[in-house]
Amino acid sequence: MPRAGFWAIDPTRKIHFGKDGWWYANDERIQNPRINKLFSTCLRPTSDGGFEIVLGRDRAAVEIEDTPYVVTRASGDARQGLTLRLNDDSEEALAPDTLSVGPGDVLYCRVKNQGFAARFLRPAYYQIAAYVREEVDEDADGTGFALQMGGAVHPIRRLPADRGTD
Repeated sequence: MPRAGFWAIDPTRKIHFGKDGWWYANDERIQNPRINKLFSTCLRPTSDGGFEIVLGRDRAAVEIEDTPYVVTRASGDARQGLTLRLNDDSEEALAPDTLSVGPGDVLYCRVKNQGFAARFLRPAYYQIAAYVREEVDEDADGTGFALQMGGAVHPIRRLPADRGTD
């Protein structure tokens, strides 16, 4: 049956996910939070390492500015563990050994069974900062940071400036 010219996703628009956690169409921010959530929940990896939004039979290739997911909130406590809320409204436990700091002191972790990198948005960054302490990194001749959680200290590794979040 013909589709009568209606698409769930406009194939003529360039769609990308920004490092600020918002979706963009033709470089204009999509203001509707429901559409942002829908796009985030319908995001799928492609076989060539890219990403697409899949809505029923409609598909649209998307560009990811930094990471395919962002951490919007961190809750809980350091004794019981921290729970992360992602831009697709899913929640999962923080895997503390996956924390890293990238260029510009941006905090990252691995999510979705550690299959994807996620960038911490500023509110989530401040929520987790209460459990971070400075420590001496004798191997690197300097100081670093570590997360104190569950009675253990988890060093937060620094990513090289020329390396991505993976």
